[in-house]
Amino acid sequence: MRNPNLWLAIIGLLAVFALWVDFSETQIALDFLGIHREIRTVLGLDLQGGIQILLEADVPPNQPVDRGNLEDTRRIIENRVNALGVSEPVVQIAGTRRIVVELPGVTNLEQAVNTIKQTGLLEFVDAGATPIPEGTTIRTTLDISPTETVPPTGTPTLTPAPTLTETAPITGTAPVSPTERVYRTVMTGRNLRSARPQLDQFRQPEVAFTLDAEGTRLFAEYTSQNVGRYLCIVLDKKVISCPVIQEPITQGQGVIRMGSGSTLADAESLAVTLRYGALPVPLKIVDTRNIGPTLGRESIHRSLIAGIVGFATVALFMILYYRVPGILAVLALSLYTALVFAIFKLLPVTLTLPGIAGFVLSIGMAVDANILIFERLKEELRAGRNLALAIDYGFERAWPSIRDSNISTLITCAILYVFGMNFGASMVRGFALTLAIGVAASLFTGIWVTRAFLHALLDRLSAQAHGRWFGI
Repeated sequence: MRNPNLWLAIIGLLAVFALWVDFSETQIALDFLGIHREIRTVLGLDLQGGIQILLEADVPPNQPVDRGNLEDTRRIIENRVNALGVSEPVVQIAGTRRIVVELPGVTNLEQAVNTIKQTGLLEFVDAGATPIPEGTTIRTTLDISPTETVPPTGTPTLTPAPTLTETAPITGTAPVSPTERVYRTVMTGRNLRSARPQLDQFRQPEVAFTLDAEGTRLFAEYTSQNVGRYLCIVLDKKVISCPVIQEPITQGQGVIRMGSGSTLADAESLAVTLRYGALPVPLKIVDTRNIGPTLGRESIHRSLIAGIVGFATVALFMILYYRVPGILAVLALSLYTALVFAIFKLLPVTLTLPGIAGFVLSIGMAVDANILIFERLKEELRAGRNLALAIDYGFERAWPSIRDSNISTLITCAILYVFGMNFGASMVRGFALTLAIGVAASLFTGIWVTRAFLHALLDRLSAQAHGRWFGI
């Protein structure tokens, strides 16, 4: 290794930074990189408690639920909860028609339920010639059975209203009392491809949206035949906006202008509703549960004791068997532990009991790399090479075994992570993620840190004169 002293300086700075992160609960801001990150330890539901909510498809019991639509619904709920600021949620499918939502650290059950209730069915509804006031709850054709009759829409009077076109402004809606009727659903949110807030040329907030191929066709047909009539955006049967169609929209792209008095935050809120309220499957809440943190605190305490005992046992073995290199390996292992935990806080990684197990397992992987290196080092010293050459040859000849074993572990981690994502097994995903981070960090500490320590401290020693220092 060239210039081990430089490596020692770099390792020292890295150690100081890692320890600062490990013992800090603060915020970092790197404005020139656009980074604003809170440094904190994120614990999963099993460790810190929180809210668990069980959702079920709100369809007749004998009606099957498409697995693909249910998976899309799960992802949309996850994005919706993230966008609303709920910390590290876990959203996974349970069975053929249910979704479990876990919100770690959330203690306000009512607030959590209200958050989930917002993630309902998004519909674009034909309101006819009269706008419907925002916040009004209505019935749509998705609510009725095939045997029910849809009431006539009537011919109400036109009132001043918002507009919806490919450059469509939305202004205030005059309050009216809609007649009791069932409104026709033109299109559901499943046809919405994207929605984003932006400012127009007059610096007014608006929401630009795009539709998929089916949505483009439906929108083109409907808007071409209904210029001057109202198309309401309805979430969970509640009207959130009701613009008037100013001209046909045939390209699958449109703009909803928020009108005077609105802010970009209002546009962002509407965009989030459009993006993440578009559930392919309507849902109802069937169970809520408040999970206390008592078991979590006990689990953390026991895991901490187990980790300390395990680390101490490994350190004792390394020092007794490998002597001076073992001491340096323990120092490198301590840096490894601090570095990995700092990475967990910076990303951040949600720590669960399986995640902690993956972290502890990765410590064993780091020790394994050092054992391979030191055994090779002892072979080179027995062959009569000087210490500096023995260190380099030991690392070079141990590297293929270390590389192959770690690559195979990373491949396994990737398989487990994909499995966890596709089947909603969040704990499996957490285990795979923490193990993969640990393996990657162990390669750095095992190959570069331990090697720098050995060269910096032992190059000037004579292995023949101090053979017992190396266990030979």
